[in-house]
Amino acid sequence: MRTSTNPLTTVRNLGILAHVDAGKTTVTERILYTTGTTYKRGEVHDGTTVTDFDPQERDRGITIFAAAVSCSWDGHRINLIDTPGHVDFADEVERSLRVLDGAVAVFDAVAGVEPQSESVWRQADRHGVPRIAFVNKMDRAGADLDTAVASIRERLHPVPLVTQLPIGTEDGFTGVVDLLRMRALVWADGADTPEEGPVPAALSAEAARRRRLLEEAVAERHPAALEEFCDRETLTVATLAGALRDLTRTGDGVVVLCGSAYRNRGVEPLLDAVVAYLPSPLDVPPVRGTHDGADEERPADPAAPMAALAFKVNATPTGRLTYLRVYSGTIEKGDTVRDAGTGRTERVGRLLRVRADRHDPLERAVAGDIVAVIGLKGARAGSTLCAPDAPLVLEPPGVAEPVVHVAVEARRATDTDRLASALARLTEEDPSLAVRTDSETGQTVLSGMGELHLEVAVERVRREHGLEVTVGRPGVAYRETVGAGVTGFVHRHVKQDGGAGQFAHIVLDVEPREEGGFEFRSTVVGGRVPQEFVRAVEAGCRDALAEGPLGGHPVTGLRVTLTDGQTHVKDSSDTAFRTAGRFGLRDALRASRMVLLEPVVEVTVTVPEDAVGGVLGDLAARRGRVTGSETRGGAAVVTATVPLAELFGYATRLRSRTQGRGTFTARPTGYAPAPAEAPAR
Repeated sequence: MRTSTNPLTTVRNLGILAHVDAGKTTVTERILYTTGTTYKRGEVHDGTTVTDFDPQERDRGITIFAAAVSCSWDGHRINLIDTPGHVDFADEVERSLRVLDGAVAVFDAVAGVEPQSESVWRQADRHGVPRIAFVNKMDRAGADLDTAVASIRERLHPVPLVTQLPIGTEDGFTGVVDLLRMRALVWADGADTPEEGPVPAALSAEAARRRRLLEEAVAERHPAALEEFCDRETLTVATLAGALRDLTRTGDGVVVLCGSAYRNRGVEPLLDAVVAYLPSPLDVPPVRGTHDGADEERPADPAAPMAALAFKVNATPTGRLTYLRVYSGTIEKGDTVRDAGTGRTERVGRLLRVRADRHDPLERAVAGDIVAVIGLKGARAGSTLCAPDAPLVLEPPGVAEPVVHVAVEARRATDTDRLASALARLTEEDPSLAVRTDSETGQTVLSGMGELHLEVAVERVRREHGLEVTVGRPGVAYRETVGAGVTGFVHRHVKQDGGAGQFAHIVLDVEPREEGGFEFRSTVVGGRVPQEFVRAVEAGCRDALAEGPLGGHPVTGLRVTLTDGQTHVKDSSDTAFRTAGRFGLRDALRASRMVLLEPVVEVTVTVPEDAVGGVLGDLAARRGRVTGSETRGGAAVVTATVPLAELFGYATRLRSRTQGRGTFTARPTGYAPAPAEAPAR
């Protein structure tokens, strides 16, 4: 039963989401400082932050790995994950969102919604994670809350519910007007806490107007608020706060606050909003999983059978850390848990409350907790851990498909085995990395989400394992698809070698599938191919998708229909029909018109206005297609779709063309047909 005394009502599991450089890590640092978790403000530019503790993060000044921290505010425990903002590390965001109950989306007050802001927002949409928005950097030149809110409305399409009015602009930004309680919160220079006072006379009329707009927007979307608004023509603080909480948790509205995390202005109201509006583990639906093919729910109840999801694995000098979100039940130090995917049981050596790279020991963790465990040897990101007598499999986070690869090899032949071990550990920690051996060259190929992703991975091999490695030129992951298929393609598999033979006769139709992916259908009638053999044909067809006829790339975007077939009373088997499916589709693809696909990305380039011409010419030379251009904050922002293969080395080229003043971001948008001269292999 949910009551106000249930300790889970005072837990908030949230992430900080944003575009790179919007200020996520600084917001996290100020939250830790304001809550008394740290006693000194960490700075990204000084390399003194708690959450960006990895040497590469401090060297590069960006967040690379999602870092979990825990703090307390107003009697509530906040488990917070600072997520990366760079598109190459979107898989870290995906795994984090899978286990979070809420999020704070941080936006730059000058730039508004940026490309990766949009990507992480869509990721949160997919997971149904309630959000509040924090418009950061209000002290910057060109900062404008209304413009930032307009970009949120236009590009992300939520209903922004602005609950604050800034006091002062740019360098003169000193505080905010709280539109709920109609009070001013002002931070004096160097002060860690705000001074509360009446709304400044100069802002009184504007504050009243904005409070009215907020009430009307809330009343339109909340029945109880509408009833009170019709009766009284205004809303009480309690009604307005309750309605904002409901609208946030249902996703029908997004509360918007503002501030300057760097100057420590606006953090306390942000924490108050996290506590007031974002859900506790009790406010989200019970976690759903499967057991023996049947759906099952587990409530957020410490007394229920234990179920937890591993969302991150990190190998440290002191042991292997497995990060868990406990959804139900209780887990204690020394407990035996079951990996529902493998069926193996493991012992929990130690439980830790995490603060980035520092840890506090725990005796037990309960439903709603995010903790780290030492002692699990086989659990990977996405593994479900449960009570041995109550198995349950939870849906794992999705893993993105790598789009860039490089060949890596140890400089010394004696280090080959060590390199293989180091790469295996990397892929264990980061499922979006993949390692394979090229069948033609024998090279070890490392694949990832982008150039920076692979750079970071290789640098970790060098730093953490002391290995000297040679890295080849980056390449992209091509795909093949069907441009025009074939109908009635006959394939007969017959094999006689003295013993039991193999016989399978199939007829296939192959056609393009606009939605991408692979679809298999059967229109065989009269039992000419039994159902178990139909499934074997499908499995064989899926085997054939691994290597296409143009260059051995994976095949996607096709529909295969089994239209007819024949069996033999003795020699037909699952193996025979699977073999027929594999070789039949392979031959059918050779008879089809195939198209080579290359990954394309949406590039957003921000440059001084006097450099736009050169940038546009360079994008055109890279086969880029410009889709938009605007002026924002005194700079030109150009959006274009460009083949990923053409972007290697673009950062250096852009800097040289703009005297170091240009920046760009890129996010994958899918695949497009490659030109005829593109390499097939």
